[in-house]
Amino acid sequence: EVQIVESGGGLVQAGGSLRLSCAASGFPFDDYAIGWFRQAPGKEREGVACIYSSDGTTYYADSVKGRFTISSHKAKNTVYLQMNSLKPEDTAVYYCAAYSHGSPPYQFSLGWYWESEYDSWGQGTQVTVSS
Repeated sequence: EVQIVESGGGLVQAGGSLRLSCAASGFPFDDYAIGWFRQAPGKEREGVACIYSSDGTTYYADSVKGRFTISSHKAKNTVYLQMNSLKPEDTAVYYCAAYSHGSPPYQFSLGWYWESEYDSWGQGTQVTVSS
């Protein structure tokens, strides 16, 4: 069973930075994908970024490109989301999710931001950006 634990959330002023961590374990295969999602109050959960463990392929939502960076430390089974130039609209609960069925197929790349593509989820960590 895949287990996921997020950490690193908090309160930061606009323009500041935070780094979220996603510690994941229990993968049945060597290769997997990790996605970061977020859900702001009153809004649907949206995909923010994704990374493939096999080759480091990354995907980003347009709203965070150039500001957020997803990376992984495979030996530690940890994925990071470095968030810079934070804006009040980045305020949300951030979730880490895993696709644990091996290396993702091509079709996954077309919908990496769909919740339904992921089979394991963490509990979330709150990020609040003050103006």
